Amino acid sequence: MRRDSRLSGVLHVLLHMAEDETPKTSEALARAMCTNAVVVRRIMAGLREQGLVSSEKGHGGGWRIACDLSKVTLRDIYEALGQPEVLAMGNRTDMPGCLVEQAVNAALGKAFDEAEELLLRRFGEVTLAMLSADFSARFKGQRDKFKLEKAHDD
Repeated sequence: MRRDSRLSGVLHVLLHMAEDETPKTSEALARAMCTNAVVVRRIMAGLREQGLVSSEKGHGGGWRIACDLSKVTLRDIYEALGQPEVLAMGNRTDMPGCLVEQAVNAALGKAFDEAEELLLRRFGEVTLAMLSADFSARFKGQRDKFKLEKAHDD
C-alpha cells in the first residue's frame, strides 16, 4: 500500500518558500516534491483556498506564502489537504457477522481512533514557524548555497 506523502511534500516546499520570498513556479515546486506540476497546482490551489498561499500568473509569477507561519499549524495544512487518511492500517471487513472479526475490529478500531486523535492533537501544536526555525538551525551558514531550484538536482 502506497503512503500518502502530500503533507510531508507540502511542508517541504512551504519551508523552501519561507526561506526565499520570491515566487516559486509550479515546476520548481514539483521538482522539490518529486512530482508533476499539475499535482502541485492542485495541492497549492487547496492551500490558496484556505489563505495559506497566493499565486500570481504571468512572467515573474508563481506561488508565495500568504500566512503568518507562527499561526499556521500542521493540522491546518493537513485539513487544507482534505484530511487524508493518517493511518495505513485498517480493520478487516470480509466477514462482518464473524464474532472473532467483531472482537478484533472493536479492539483495533479503538486503538486506531486513539492514535489518530493523538497524532492530530500533536499536529495542532506544531507551527510552520517551529519547522522553519528547525530548518534554519540545520542550515545555518549554508543559506546562500541552498536554493530550491538547485537543492533537489541530485
